[in-house]
Amino acid sequence: MKTVYNYSVKDRKGVEVSLKEYKNEVLLIVNTATECGFTPQYTELEELYKKYRKEGFVVLDFPCNQFGGQAPGTDEAIHEFCKLNFGTDFPRFKKIKVNGDDAEPLYKFLKEEKGFAGWDEQHELTPILEKMLSEADPDYKSKSDIKWNFTKFLINKQGQVVKRFEPTTSCAVIAEEIEKLLAE
Repeated sequence: MKTVYNYSVKDRKGVEVSLKEYKNEVLLIVNTATECGFTPQYTELEELYKKYRKEGFVVLDFPCNQFGGQAPGTDEAIHEFCKLNFGTDFPRFKKIKVNGDDAEPLYKFLKEEKGFAGWDEQHELTPILEKMLSEADPDYKSKSDIKWNFTKFLINKQGQVVKRFEPTTSCAVIAEEIEKLLAE
């Protein structure tokens, strides 16, 4: 069975990292951007990381500039921005593409495992995303592509993709799912 452990990615300095290094840990893999309406989620992600890291939880951050050019700058500039503005301490990797033929292989796998999970109808940005994406592609909901920045994939201790969360899902909901996996 294929898992995230079959993949290697580059850290922000370009060093190849096997995801096998995270065996037996619960992972939250997220594509991020520094100039997005969801950018304040860095704070919540860091809070999750601090709260659960001693129990074996890690956030893996993959900056991506594919959505409105909202992750400009070098890998190091993005890292410094996140440390300075949000105090993030979780692992950050090289900027990648998450959609298209040249998408990072890890992301191709993640999308094959879990398709679009739907928007939280209560979130203030849901109507904006819904309008923008449906105008560009009326059938967008049926496709597994990443729809926007801060889409998250929850990985169990065996490296399997168990859930996908769209950026409108609250971190409180995600925390409940993390706790379930840590207890297994």
